[in-house]
Amino acid sequence: MTDVTDGVLHTLFHSDQGGHEQVVLCQDRASGLKAVIAIHSTALGPALGGTRFYPYASEEEAVADALNLSRGMSYKNAMAGLDHGGGKAVIIGDPEQIKSEELLLAYGRFVASLGGRYVTACDVGTYVADMDVVARESRWTTGRSPENGGAGDSSVLTAYGVFQGMRASAQHLWGDPTLRGRRVGVAGVGKVGHHLVDHLRQDGAEVVITDVRADSVRRILDKHPAGVTAVADTEALIRVEGLDIYAPCALGGALNDASVPVLTARIVCGAANNQLAHPGVEKDLADRGILYAPDYVVNAGGVIQVADELHGFDFDRCRAKASKIFDTTLAIFARAKEDGIPPAAAADRIAEQRMAEARRRG
Repeated sequence: MTDVTDGVLHTLFHSDQGGHEQVVLCQDRASGLKAVIAIHSTALGPALGGTRFYPYASEEEAVADALNLSRGMSYKNAMAGLDHGGGKAVIIGDPEQIKSEELLLAYGRFVASLGGRYVTACDVGTYVADMDVVARESRWTTGRSPENGGAGDSSVLTAYGVFQGMRASAQHLWGDPTLRGRRVGVAGVGKVGHHLVDHLRQDGAEVVITDVRADSVRRILDKHPAGVTAVADTEALIRVEGLDIYAPCALGGALNDASVPVLTARIVCGAANNQLAHPGVEKDLADRGILYAPDYVVNAGGVIQVADELHGFDFDRCRAKASKIFDTTLAIFARAKEDGIPPAAAADRIAEQRMAEARRRG
């Protein structure tokens, strides 16, 4: 254990982004593990959220990300109707350089030490095979392979849920849930994005893609030789003429003071977490007439899937629950209109109401 900086302590104890129940700093020098486990809330049940493995520029940046991501998981799990609170973990470092069995086992021991208050899963930089290793030290591990009692790749239902959110957005804005003939820009066609492109093409949408990895782009273009084009980067994607929907599916902060003013899309609906770079961006989107489907609502398919592992995984049951993201998204838009607020604020109100009711009962 090490001390955190005054800035992080201030965020944790005094800012609107804080309010976390517990933050654990983990270190195992033998394996090189440096990790942060943040538990935002257990009001609805054990905190559930993935493990991000990423080369942060500083330890403070890693702690800040864990705080933000875990808070977002509380809202995501509440809106998904799960009996789970919000948690998240980050492992500091380049997974391609330092990930090892020894490191993952050490991390699993830290998760186990929390006695079930935190249940982990995959996130950016971690995969099903990694969770199989972590699970050898901690039974509070989801996102495992079917061979090891898990549900496998959660990105399948994450993409399906985002697609349902897009359909609901189209229904709200254009009066028809089909995406046939619509032009959709997908930024990031990795674990989730490539499944999303499949759904979009099956529904008849024209798709424009970009990704920092050339091989990810090539995989999509080879699979969909018609109806999919690629642009150089996200800067080019958000400026594509005639774009109907923009789907950020990579890292967070995609909606910011630079991107929002030049967005050509009428709808933003994507899989990335924490898309709003700072408070106020949701109002900027609304002022431009851009409909924003809150990220933690539409990308909940994955957490629905991993939560189901704890009860004996059934894919059809999970898919049925993920299908309800369509109705939840429409309900948020209706609440936003009724209250005269942006959809992101409406989603927060609904989630906070569920958590508050759980605390009163508990």
